[in-house]
Amino acid sequence: MRAFELFTAKDSQHAVALLAEHAASVKVLAGGTDLMADYKFAPSNHIPKVIVDVSRLDELRHITMTDAGLSIGSLVTHTQIMQSPIIREMFPALCEAAHTIGAVQTRNLGTLGGNLVTAVPSVDSGPTLVALDAIVTILSPAGSRTMELADFFVGPRKTALKPEELLVDIIIPTTSLSKPTKFLKFGLRKGQALALVNVGASLWVDWDKNTFKDARVALGAVAPKVIHATSAEKFLEGRAITSEAMVEAGRLAAGDAKPINDMRASAEYRRDLVAVLTKRALEGAYERAKAARGN
Repeated sequence: MRAFELFTAKDSQHAVALLAEHAASVKVLAGGTDLMADYKFAPSNHIPKVIVDVSRLDELRHITMTDAGLSIGSLVTHTQIMQSPIIREMFPALCEAAHTIGAVQTRNLGTLGGNLVTAVPSVDSGPTLVALDAIVTILSPAGSRTMELADFFVGPRKTALKPEELLVDIIIPTTSLSKPTKFLKFGLRKGQALALVNVGASLWVDWDKNTFKDARVALGAVAPKVIHATSAEKFLEGRAITSEAMVEAGRLAAGDAKPINDMRASAEYRRDLVAVLTKRALEGAYERAKAARGN
């Protein structure tokens, strides 16, 4: 690995100042589980000249309820997500997703923000958050801006972050608080597997009519980035909650997917998985809705 300069940020403002100063060739170090593994084997010309270490910024380690919703700092680890009482109670699907990420050591070091910024199409933390309409806050020397997480992902390993910007938190908005949600992942082995397909589904129920309300289906590993299955979402809105409707939503979600053929699976097999997992995720979210209501 080629040598690089390492700067330790004192706070988030110092971090973005360092990023702006060295924007020509700089990267951010948080947990390091992706970054350092990549650079261990990368050609020298792919290694940045400067790395800004933000791993000591306690201001980015919060899990806090705010007026905007539940704010999760970008340095919160996957283990902290799994252990958080508020997340376990309100969003067990986030715990399910965190549990599938790597091994124990990876979950202890790896951060939610780092996992999202890495932006691999199969990112396990992405589908549940996209299904919950999560918003990200991005800081730069000029101030902060927010955007939907679905738009934050641009393509494989590409996000909307500019070189001088830092992801500081992820907000699950008030409209999605305690929204029944289910995450499912299919890989080639039970542990430490990249997803062939992962799905996050969320829904509210209009109990007077027993119909879907604000249903969301997010797909990972079947497109250049995590995507909404918009055809499935439109189909479900206001529709009676039945097994047949969930099967059709799965079929439509498979049509929204844009999978590839590779050494791990064919595109056709991935579409079949999307159909099956979408139905099961919707069923799981509905079961959670009934349990929360006391049915």
